[in-house]
Amino acid sequence: MPFDHNDHYHRLLLRSLPPGARRALDVGCGTGTFARALARRGLEVDAVDRDTVVITAAQSRGDSSRIRYRQADLTTLELPPGHYDFISSLASLHHLPLDTLARLRDALAPGGVLVVLGCYRETTAGDRLLSLAAVPVNAVFRLAVYLRERGAPPSRVQAPVTMPKTSLPEIRAYAAQHLPGFRLRRLLFWRYLLAYHRSR
Repeated sequence: MPFDHNDHYHRLLLRSLPPGARRALDVGCGTGTFARALARRGLEVDAVDRDTVVITAAQSRGDSSRIRYRQADLTTLELPPGHYDFISSLASLHHLPLDTLARLRDALAPGGVLVVLGCYRETTAGDRLLSLAAVPVNAVFRLAVYLRERGAPPSRVQAPVTMPKTSLPEIRAYAAQHLPGFRLRRLLFWRYLLAYHRSR
């Protein structure tokens, strides 16, 4: 049933777009759904993913001249300092070293915003309670999407999946040291939202 947890939070992430934003970086862009959402709002988007299959699928859409797709490993990719007004990472940070956050911070222009929709390793009772609460809600959403999209051809491209190794307390501790003024909250559907605004 085609209910995508990351797509569910797109509108929430787009609320963090700073006024007048022109340049964006989408890290782990997958098949480009969020990159296209940014392009529709007038941003020039660098969309990066290390998986050849999903990047090829994204490029095959050919639906926006505002998006530059690039197959690359972010751990070795040189990011221009102070360049991007908006940087997004959707369910991709747990595929990368946590130090990636500091590199993304440095790529933000003054006044720019970094948002991470991330996956985390459950370690606390609160984590497990929220996970348990998400199960029936997830089932309802999956059924609703299934009923709405019956007859639509299934997507044949899926981004690589890996289990997160970093806990929410570890992410919070790292952000406290490297992203002053950050905000972090747990979300339903096994995700967290981290937002950081670089001062001018």
